[in-house]
Parts: sequence; structure tokens; C-alpha cells
Amino acid sequence: MAEKGRISLNDTPDAFIEKALQLWPVEEASLDFRIARKSREIKLPHQDPADRFIAATAIVYGLRLMTVDKRRIAASEVPTIAKK
Repeated sequence: MAEKGRISLNDTPDAFIEKALQLWPVEEASLDFRIARKSREIKLPHQDPADRFIAATAIVYGLRLMTVDKRRIAASEVPTIAKK
């Protein structure tokens, strides 16, 4: 999103990610058949595969997404922490 000018970072995207990984604990979630299948079942107002995989991962692993993306907030089955 930074490369497309949709968000502004105080650093390069790589530097931002490195700093974020130092500040917040991160655990990798493998993309598997459960997530792939769930990504096709979610009722999102668009067909962006990246958003579908992110949302499906949250559902399958029981996580909440932190987002301000109104399109993702619109999907009631995706648990979010968001300012509506």
C-alpha cells in the first residue's frame, strides 16, 4: 500500500516491517487447505484474493483483524478490531 501511495510511512516499507517485527510478537500462519476453502466461503463485497486469504486466516485461527478497511469491516463473519 505504501508503494501505491495509499498509506504514508516514515520509513521504507522494509525498514517499517523490520521495526514492527521487533515491537510486536508475530507468529506465522501457514496457508493450508482449510484457509483456502474458507477464503471462498466468506461473503466479502469484493473478490480480492489477498483480502480473502487474510480474512480466512483470521477466522480459521480464531484471530481478530485490526483494520480500518471498510470493505473488510463490512464482512460480519470476520472478527475485527476497528473504528467504524
